[in-house]
Amino acid sequence: MAGFLYDLHLHSALSPCAEEDMTPRNLAGMAYIAGLRLVALTDHNSCGNCPAFVAACEEHGLVPIAGMELTTAEDIHLVCLFPTLEAAMDFSATVQGHRLLIPNRPELFGQQTQYDAEDSVIGTEGYYLPAATDLHLADAAALVTDYGGLCYPAHIDREGNGLPAILGDFPESPVFAVAEVAHPKNLAQAGGRLTLCCSDAHRLWEIGNKEQTLELDVEEDADAATVRTALFLKLGGRN
Repeated sequence: MAGFLYDLHLHSALSPCAEEDMTPRNLAGMAYIAGLRLVALTDHNSCGNCPAFVAACEEHGLVPIAGMELTTAEDIHLVCLFPTLEAAMDFSATVQGHRLLIPNRPELFGQQTQYDAEDSVIGTEGYYLPAATDLHLADAAALVTDYGGLCYPAHIDREGNGLPAILGDFPESPVFAVAEVAHPKNLAQAGGRLTLCCSDAHRLWEIGNKEQTLELDVEEDADAATVRTALFLKLGGRN
């Protein structure tokens, strides 16, 4: 058993609300400087920068997780994590068909930039990514499961896009064994669920600022694949 510093809610410059210097390589570099071991990229309704992020993290010896912050039809934010990059990209392609295609206005919302592994710009997303999808909460959770991933409500201690603020309480279905809070003082708000506290970083200096540790049933020097497997077992309630 070993403790791993984590931050499982990061945004790159593909999210229009993130700063332009939130490139995949900068994210990985700052995570390394912050002493993190487990890091997840969770841009709004897209995994477009996950391939570059995974490659950059592996250069620093980090354990990268490909993910997404999905906006449901109820306007609830779900953190969706996947055990493989391939599963995340397939999920992202499916979510594309459920998005509301509102043209992005970079001068108002910010640019939505996609990068390659060298942090070179390879494109921009033309439609506003954070807009709600047509996936209701239960359907979104089922879709994540179909692609081998897991999901849980993001920042439940916030009024904006937090599940309790929108629904009043956790529903009986789908069942969420995990929840995320934005502030450590609110760790008790998840009703006995495994509670994660992540940065939801949109700026480089926010990465790792929660200094939270997750205990996993592996050795501290385990390889990335072993640590990733242990993480998904932990979040899935299986260890």
